[in-house]
Amino acid sequence: MFTATTQIRVRYGETDQMGYLYYGNYALYYEVGRAEAIRQLGFTYRQLEEMGIMMPVAELNSVYYRPALYDDLITVKTVLKELNGGPKIQFHSELYNEEGQLLNKGVTTLVFYDPKEKKKTNMPAELLDRLAPFFNQKHE
Repeated sequence: MFTATTQIRVRYGETDQMGYLYYGNYALYYEVGRAEAIRQLGFTYRQLEEMGIMMPVAELNSVYYRPALYDDLITVKTVLKELNGGPKIQFHSELYNEEGQLLNKGVTTLVFYDPKEKKKTNMPAELLDRLAPFFNQKHE
């Protein structure tokens, strides 16, 4: 299992009239978490795109428990629970406030896509190699 965390402060423009993080912006926080998780592996989305791989979202599920409020410092926890090397990958996201209260959970499924061939492809070997040690430790 691979876990990464990053923090985001809720900006005024991301809130609704009640000062709550607008529900549609949670997906953006998931995206920040995914990008930073990959960066913590020493890899970037840009590198994937330079390799000719895109990662469109195929499915998004989100559950809201408590609101994130304007100026809150949110911890985004991003977890990869399984690694299969196939054409899809699931990122599990959890958002916490500064008191450690769980605010939101989400699961985002993305696919590895070759835009030239216009079809799904397997996870690039370079990314698989970076992730494999986190999953091999679990099975040892």
